[in-house]
Parts: sequence; structure tokens; C-alpha cells
Amino acid sequence: MNLVQAIKAEIAALLSNPVVLLTVFGGVIFYSFLYPLPYSNQTPRELFISVVNLDKSQVSYQLERMVDATPQIKVVQRDHSIKAAKQAFLNGDITGLLVIPEHFYKDLMLGKSPTLAYAGDASYFLVYGTIVEGLAQTGGTLAAQAKVSKLLVDGEPLSLASNHYAAFSLNMKPTFNPNMGYVNYVVPAVFVLILQQTLAMASGLMGGSQKFGTGYWSQLSAIKLVLIRSLVFCGIYTLLSMYYFGASFTSHGINQLANISQLLAFLFPFLLSSCAIGIWLGQITPRRELVTLIVLISSMPLIFSAGFIWPTEMIPAPINWFAQLFPSTPAIQGFLKTNQMGASWPQISQEFSTLWLQAVGWLLLATYSLSARKSA
Repeated sequence: MNLVQAIKAEIAALLSNPVVLLTVFGGVIFYSFLYPLPYSNQTPRELFISVVNLDKSQVSYQLERMVDATPQIKVVQRDHSIKAAKQAFLNGDITGLLVIPEHFYKDLMLGKSPTLAYAGDASYFLVYGTIVEGLAQTGGTLAAQAKVSKLLVDGEPLSLASNHYAAFSLNMKPTFNPNMGYVNYVVPAVFVLILQQTLAMASGLMGGSQKFGTGYWSQLSAIKLVLIRSLVFCGIYTLLSMYYFGASFTSHGINQLANISQLLAFLFPFLLSSCAIGIWLGQITPRRELVTLIVLISSMPLIFSAGFIWPTEMIPAPINWFAQLFPSTPAIQGFLKTNQMGASWPQISQEFSTLWLQAVGWLLLATYSLSARKSA
């Protein structure tokens, strides 16, 4: 069997295997719509909170109205004690609370710094961050008003007082994620993992289906079968990757700063490694369905050790070393740098080299496992 015939046979086997076909096309396309859907609004708004006003002064009620006017927060109830607000929080009626202390107005007029207490549901970091941001901005605005009023009483003109209420002014300009949304933060990285996991799953299922019986695969040497399978799957996944990095990113408003030559050069060793992992799994598992189970179980550890959810400097060294064995880790870091941050090629050369080392290593392991099974 020559090369062309072997490639045709591999493509025919792929297209005639519904499980592999669903994994390749169904999985990739389905996740491109499903995963970003819950985060389509980018950031949470109008989160329910309770206010515990222990001061009951005019200024404290003004603060309540200011809090309710922020886009991040909606005041849905007012409690007379912290204990009642805490119970409402535990019941799920609210996601945060604000406590205005006694003598709030008195301390403000005396020039003291009254302390506002607020809390949010930290089990969801976006919810917690949004509540804290809204309450902190409102408290800062009220403090600025009090400061300006005091400066006016001291005889300073309004034009100067409005600029001198703080020792410095903060001008925040988010980089790489202008709208501070969740889609721009997580989708580019997770899509890379989806490509790896579905490719490994598909090539593993293909090999698992062919471990028994005879066919074109039994007529090919181990190294030739590995190269042909890698060529076919990598060709298909190159097109699917272009869909992810092109149309899908565009529809979700995600940055696309890399040129096509950079993406293709980075994709090739990444896809080779992912395909080789699947071939290896298909040979070492006794049943083909175990490939899917292993790949799915590995997804969460891989995504949390990739270095974009949690800084790599804060991850234990053994976990970092283990994560470097899988192509998703350098691929996520490299793609984020070049496509979302506009990094130049020398700045991602380390990740590129790591991917090629992984590709060689996994291809050798896949060839060895396939050869060992053939000779058994």
C-alpha cells in the first residue's frame, strides 16, 4: 500500500467512524458556541445586596441611594442587623452586603475616617469583584464629596477644590482586555485546551477501534501509520483551528493580533503533540472508551496549571514541571502572548522550542507503543 492509498484509507476510516467524527467536528464546533455562552454579557451587573444602616443619618441614606445607582449593584433589601443580613446571604437571597456603622455622619463631619464594611460572595470571583468594585467606587465618591465640601468651607475655590480632594488621581487603562470581560480573559486559553483534548480523544478512539481485527492499519509499519494519522488529523485540525482563531474569535470580539504565519508555525508542533498523545493512549488502554475518560479527567488539572488562571510563580514547582509535559501549557502561553498581547516571535521562542521537544517525544512514544502492540 503506497502513501496516497494509505491516506485515503485513513480518511475513509475516520469518516465512517461516527464516534470519532462526532468528537472531531461535533465537539469543536459545539464548544465554540456553548462555552462562551454563559459569559456573553462579559461582566455581571445588578447584583443583589442588603444594606445594614446603623447610622440612619441623611448622609447614610444618600450613600444608600448612590450604591443603588451603580450599574454593578442593586439594593433589594434593608436589614436592621448584621445577623439578619448574614442569614439572607446564607439563604441565597443576596450576594453581598454593606454595613454603614453608627456615628458615620458624626465622624465624617469631625474629619475622621469612618469605616464602611462590605462583603460579597467570594465563591464566584467575578461576583465578589463586581460587588467590591461597586461599593468601593461609591464610598470613594462620597469621600471625595465630603473632602471637597470641607475645602470649600476653608475658602478654597471650587475649581481648585475639585482637583485637590485627593493626593493623586488614578487613570486606569486596561491592557489586552479593554472591557475587562470574562470572554476575552478565558476563552482564548480554553479554546486551545479544547483543540488538544478533542484531537487526543479522536486519535485515541481511532487507534482503539483498530487494535483488533485486520485492515489497512495492519499493512503499515508503526512509524508509517503514526505519520499518516498525524498528517490526516493535523490537516483537519488546522482548518478547525483557523475557525477558532478566526471566525469564532471575531464573533466574540476577542483580540487577534498575530498574523497567519505565526499561528500556523505555532499550531503545527502543538497539533502533532496532541495527536501523538491520543495515539499513545489508544494503544495503552484496554478499551477505547477509557481514552475519553482519561482525557476528560485531565482537563481540569491542565487548565488550572496552564499559568493564566493562576500565576506560574505561585504554582508548586513539581506541578509546573508535570504541566510542561503536555502541549496545552506552552501552547496556551504562546498563543496568548502572540495573539492577545501582540508579542514578537523571539518573545515566544521558548514556548515554540518546548512544543517541538514535546512533539518529538510524544511521537517517539506513540510509535513505540504502536510497534510494541503489533509485535505482541
